[in-house]
Amino acid sequence: MLGQWLDWTLDDQTPSLREGRLEGGRYHLRAPGVLELVPDQIGENAHACIFSAALHGNETAPVELLGQWLCALEAGTQRLGAPVLVILGNIPALKAQTRFVTTNLNRLFFRELDRAGDEPDRARALMAEVDAFFERHAPLPRLHYDLHTAIRQSLYPRFVVEPFSDTPTEARQWAWLAGADMQAVLHQHQHSHTFSHYSRHYHGAQAFTFELGRVAPFGHNDLAALAPMLSLITTLGAGELPASSSTAPLAFFRVEHELLRSCEDFTLCFAEDVANFTPFAPGTRLARDAQAGDFVVGETPLRVVFPNARVEIGARAALLVSPVEK
Repeated sequence: MLGQWLDWTLDDQTPSLREGRLEGGRYHLRAPGVLELVPDQIGENAHACIFSAALHGNETAPVELLGQWLCALEAGTQRLGAPVLVILGNIPALKAQTRFVTTNLNRLFFRELDRAGDEPDRARALMAEVDAFFERHAPLPRLHYDLHTAIRQSLYPRFVVEPFSDTPTEARQWAWLAGADMQAVLHQHQHSHTFSHYSRHYHGAQAFTFELGRVAPFGHNDLAALAPMLSLITTLGAGELPASSSTAPLAFFRVEHELLRSCEDFTLCFAEDVANFTPFAPGTRLARDAQAGDFVVGETPLRVVFPNARVEIGARAALLVSPVEK
C-alpha cells in the first residue's frame, strides 16, 4: 500500500481502506498527499517527525527518496519507531511537473493568510494537518524536514536553510546534518512564510528547508548521492538517534540582504546559469529595478543564493549572503 501511495495521489484515487497495518505500526491516509505513520512502540529517542516534499512540483528527488523509505517500511526491511507525517505539498504542480500552478505555495504558511485560490487553500489545509499532528503527539520533541531541490547548480549542492525564529537550533542537529552529508547551512535573517518556518515559529520544532541537489524529472535524480540523507530519515523514522559527524566541513552563511522584485522592469545583472553561493566583489551591480533602483554590492563581498528574476512582483528574487563562523 505505501509503495502505491504516490501513484494514488497523482491519479486522484481514494483507496477504500484509508488506514491499515504495517510491520510494527499502522498507517492513516489523512488527506490527499498526507500520510501518517504511527508505531506500536515509540522508540526511546523518538521525535514527532514531519517529512514534506513537493512544495514545488518540479522537485522530484525528495519524493523518490521518501518513496524508497516507505517501500522499505512496507517490505519490513526498515522499522517504524516514531510517529511520522509524510506530506506531498503541491499535488497539481507535481502532476504538471511545474514549480507551482498559480502562486508559490512555499510563501503562504502563516496563520493570517486570507488569500483565495487553490494554493492558499492547500496551505491552510497543510497548516491544519501540522497543528493536529503535533497536538496528537504533544509529549514528543518536534521535528520538520522540508525537502527540496534547487533550480540551479550550487557550489554546495546539498545545503539547508535554517528559518529565522526564537527557537534555537540544537547543537546536535548540526552534527546530524553533517552526518547526512549536508555541505552548507544558510541562516535566515528574518521571518518568512515557508513551510519549515511555520513549524519552527508556531510549534518550536527543529525545522529546516533542505536543498538536495538540482531539479530533475522523475527517474533522472542521483539518489545515490542522497543515501546519507535517506539514512537520516530512516533512523529518525525508527525512533533512534542519527549518526553524527564533525561539523568542521560544514560551511555556514547568513543572509545579509533579500533582493525583491518591485516591478515588471526588473533584471538580474549576471548570467542565468550562475551557481548558488557564487561570490561577487564590492562595486558589482547585481540588479536593476525601475522602481527600487540598482543594487550594488557594498564594501563587503556577497554571495548570491536562489536567484530568479522571473518571480512574482513583490517576491524574493535572490538572497545575498556572507560567510559566518556558525
